[in-house]
Amino acid sequence: MRLDNAFGIHEQALKIRSYRAELLASNMANADTPGFKARDIDFKQLLKGETVKQIQIKTTHQNHISTATNGLSPAHLQYRIPSQPSLDGNTVDMQQEKSAFAANALEYQASLGFLNGKIKGLKQAIRGD
Repeated sequence: MRLDNAFGIHEQALKIRSYRAELLASNMANADTPGFKARDIDFKQLLKGETVKQIQIKTTHQNHISTATNGLSPAHLQYRIPSQPSLDGNTVDMQQEKSAFAANALEYQASLGFLNGKIKGLKQAIRGD
C-alpha cells in the first residue's frame, strides 16, 4: 500500500474546502463594497475528476499582485447570480453566504473526521493492535 493513496480524496477535499472558505469569507467581507461580485466554486465538479493544477504566473516586479489560488485554476471560479440585484452592483447575499459558509465548515469537519479515522486505522495496523 502506498501512503500517497492511503487518505483517498480527503486530502484534496480539504484543500478545496479550505479555498472555498476563503472565497466565502471574502464575499462576506465585501458585502458593502459597491460593484463587488460574489464568487464561489463548484466543489463536486472539482472533485469529480478534474485535476488540480497550480498556475504560476511570473511577475516582473515585487509589487505585482499575487495570483496564488491554492492550486485551483481561476477558471473554476464562478460568479453568483443574485436573487435580488442591488443598486450599487454588489451581488453578495449575506444569508446565502452565511449558509454556504456554515455548510462548508461542517463538510470540512467531516473530511477531517474521515482523515482522523484513516490515520487511527493506519496506526493500529502498524502497531498490530
